[in-house]
Amino acid sequence: MATKHRKIRKKRGSRSCGGGSHKKRRGAGHRGGRGAAGMHKGKWTWVIKYDPEHFGDRGFKLPQEVKHEYSAINVGELDELAEKIAEKEKGKLVIDVTKLNCEKVLGKGRVSRPLVVKAFSFSKSALKKIESSGGEAVLLKATAE
Repeated sequence: MATKHRKIRKKRGSRSCGGGSHKKRRGAGHRGGRGAAGMHKGKWTWVIKYDPEHFGDRGFKLPQEVKHEYSAINVGELDELAEKIAEKEKGKLVIDVTKLNCEKVLGKGRVSRPLVVKAFSFSKSALKKIESSGGEAVLLKATAE
């Protein structure tokens, strides 16, 4: 019959109970302390191999009240999509970025035609590119949420 604690049952009555020297199993001295004791000393190789992220910082998470994530679109994309998404007003192409679920216009890409772009915010490079092509950047005011 297979038993879980075979050595324990078999060696009862002997001095060491199958644990080597009679001094070995006394206390936690033979294993370098209990639990996480010695993790910076004798158990360091174990830490390196099995739990490398045990010590040290793990970053910082901004509180939700402070965090503001916004969606953005580049000027180059607006120029490419202008024919599909723009409305014509007084001979100019007008793009309202908020209808694309974006808040900010960024400056990556080229603007080949004059565009009137409406958004909550613009980067400096986006403003420069829109105005240099003969267009206009219109700042919208955000509504209180």
